[in-house]
Order: sequence, then C-alpha cells, then structure tokens
Amino acid sequence: MFKIVMICAVIGLAAALPVAPNPDDVKAEVVSRKDDIRPDGFDASLDTTNHITRAESGDEHGNIHGSFAWISPEGEKIEISYVADENGYQPQGASLPVPPPIPAEIQRSLEWIAAHPSKPEH
Repeated sequence: MFKIVMICAVIGLAAALPVAPNPDDVKAEVVSRKDDIRPDGFDASLDTTNHITRAESGDEHGNIHGSFAWISPEGEKIEISYVADENGYQPQGASLPVPPPIPAEIQRSLEWIAAHPSKPEH
C-alpha cells in the first residue's frame, strides 16, 4: 500500500509542476483504459489523445512493474519505467538525472579502504 501511495505522490508532484497548459492537454480525452484487478494482482493501462501513457502490473506481494510516458513542453518524449518492490522504488529512463562520476582520487581511497579493513579493537 505504501508503495502505491509513493508512486501516486511522485506522479502527482510531476503533474503539479507550474507549466503553461498546452491547449491540447486541456481537451485531452482517454483513448483507452484497462483495469484488471484480481486476487493475485492487477494490470492497468491508460492512453490519452495527448500522448500520455501508463501501464503497470502488480502481484499479491505488492511488487509493481510499470512505465509511464508523456511529451514534454519541448517536444521530447519522456519515458520512465520502474519497479517497486521490497528494494523500494527504482525508476529508469534516459531523462532521469545521473550522478557525476566518482573522482579518481576518491575511487582509489575507497579501493584502499576495502583492501585494508580496520582491525577490531580488543
């Protein structure tokens, strides 16, 4: 349940960004929608006329696999796929920010620390 609330919160935050409304978005209609809820999980999908899509499936253990996509105001198609399971929410997509590479000096330090573990004190 918590995972579903977190996913909805992330999608809600993305939708709440202050962007001038596209006239096509105001008149968008649902092209297709499918919701299949079963005791052993669910499948859901949504397609709209303004190219917003969503598809997800889940099992009885709360594990969810899905994706969503939309066209950005700049005209770029944004696609995010995700897994939400016991390891948390794990999104993947080319438009997500990535951390900078670890500097060589820090990497060498981490390797040295791993090769020379501290000895327990007696």
